[in-house]
Amino acid sequence: MKNYRFSIIVEKDKDGYFAFCPELQGCYAQGETYEEALENIKDVIRLHVEDRIESGEEVPQAESVSLTSMEIAV
Repeated sequence: MKNYRFSIIVEKDKDGYFAFCPELQGCYAQGETYEEALENIKDVIRLHVEDRIESGEEVPQAESVSLTSMEIAV
C-alpha cells in the first residue's frame, strides 16, 4: 500500500461545504459540515486513485502548493 498526498480545497456555500482536489480532475464532493465534506472527498479520491492504478495510469502528485488570500480594491 502506497501513501499519496493531495491538495484539498474546501469552500463554504449556502448549502454546506464543497471540496475538490486540483490534482485530480473531476474529484469533488459536498457535505453539510466541513468534516463531512473532508470524509466525502477522501472517499472520492481513494476510488479515483484505485481506478487509475487498475487502468495503469499515472497518479499525479502536487509538486508544490501555495495558498494565499488577496484583497483587491476596485
